[in-house]
Amino acid sequence: MTSSPSTMLRLIGLAAFCSMASMRVCDPMLVELSQEFSVTTGDAAAVIAAFAVAYGVLQLVYGPLGDRLGKVHVIVGATSACAVFSAITALAPTFTVLVVSRAAMGAAAAGIIPLSMAWIGDQVAYEQRQETLARLMVATVTGMMAGQWFGGFATETLGWRTALGVLAVMFAVAAVLLFRHARAAGVLQAPAGAGGGAAFSLRAYLAGTAALLRIARVRWVLAVVAIEGALAFGTLAFVPARMVDGFGLSASAAGGVMVLYGVGGLIYSVFARRWLAALGEQGLALTGATLIATGLLALAWAPAVAWAVLGCFCAGLGFYMLHNTLQVQATQMAPEARGTAVTLFACLLFLGQSAGVLVVAFSVDRGWLPPVFSAAALGVLALGFVISRRVQARGAVAAT
Repeated sequence: MTSSPSTMLRLIGLAAFCSMASMRVCDPMLVELSQEFSVTTGDAAAVIAAFAVAYGVLQLVYGPLGDRLGKVHVIVGATSACAVFSAITALAPTFTVLVVSRAAMGAAAAGIIPLSMAWIGDQVAYEQRQETLARLMVATVTGMMAGQWFGGFATETLGWRTALGVLAVMFAVAAVLLFRHARAAGVLQAPAGAGGGAAFSLRAYLAGTAALLRIARVRWVLAVVAIEGALAFGTLAFVPARMVDGFGLSASAAGGVMVLYGVGGLIYSVFARRWLAALGEQGLALTGATLIATGLLALAWAPAVAWAVLGCFCAGLGFYMLHNTLQVQATQMAPEARGTAVTLFACLLFLGQSAGVLVVAFSVDRGWLPPVFSAAALGVLALGFVISRRVQARGAVAAT
């Protein structure tokens, strides 16, 4: 074998960076898109909801496909498809085409990050898994920061289409590098015993999914991540709109503020090992939920933009504390079918996000963002208490 797992992790991280950048790049564009295509800001949010719905639904395909063909194989194919659909999105002539092409991007991107998590679950022991997932998180958080900032910057200076064109090039580079490395490492073959040459059986797939859903732990993890997606991710998409309409910032400045959300995630990834040792998974979940709630309340009611900026940072730090804890639970809830289980996790996360985006989109055109953010803050806080009571206290393993 000519490569190391760390090299593969870095290249998978590059694909994950692009995937998260593509997911969040349209957040600072909503006001501009509403003006260019003569729709309301709430209607413009369809470019976010379409991506999230397709991303979530396609998990039902990528999970068993990754278990069957090999997770790295599917990640390479999904990254290549993202390059194509990102280019098409950049050229969209109408709002309808833009929404459809964003949905296609979401469908393709769905095969990257969740299967990367599942790959880590296959390769890394539980005791080191939260730290390794935190390393992958560096790539995803950086991608989110880059997407949100560059989306706002490009909207004001180069045009929003430029941002999507740059993403197409980056996806293409990531796909080529990952394919070459994976081929040299010999990891593109189907897993042993996966039956890669046999025809897909819908009955077997449904039976396997039903078997997973009969596991109480699986049902619990999927339920809480759907709620987390609606409350935390659903509101995240409208933070730039809140900064523009509520505090008078430009699109690029709002995108810059959103970078602080990602900075919070990066700080968590750097200190994840120490905080896990000090707080355990229970403490991380509760602390994370408290920080998210504090950040959302600041964004809703801050009298000055500086407090809203601080709230964005707190929400980011808290989200990654809470979500990373759930990610670890997802990688262990069904080890015998980890690819399917983790992608079901992602499916529920983004279907929850889609529901949250639709609810908040209804409120944004009516000036209801502050009360909606406040309700989400209370919901996240309650969710944090529920999660903290259920996760296993494994913090001590991080100190070994």
